Amino acid sequence: MPRLIRIDTGDAIGDITDKQLAFLVEQLEEEHDEDQDYFIDRDTLELMSDNGIDPELLALLEKAIGDDDSMDIAWE
Repeated sequence: MPRLIRIDTGDAIGDITDKQLAFLVEQLEEEHDEDQDYFIDRDTLELMSDNGIDPELLALLEKAIGDDDSMDIAWE
C-alpha cells in the first residue's frame, strides 16, 4: 500500500490506495518518469477537488497542509 510523506517535515501523511495514487499521478506533474514527489498548494487541492478526488484522500492532504500555503509530498 502506498504511503504519502511530507518531504519538508518527514511526517507521514498516511497510507493510500493504489487507485488514490493513480489519481495523484494523473493529476500532478512529474519532472521525470521515475519521480515520486509533488508540489501541492491550495489551488492544486481545489483543482483536484473539481476533478473528482476521493474525499478521504482530499481530507488527508488538507490535514497535512494545515495552515501552510503549500507543501512537497512524496510516495513510497
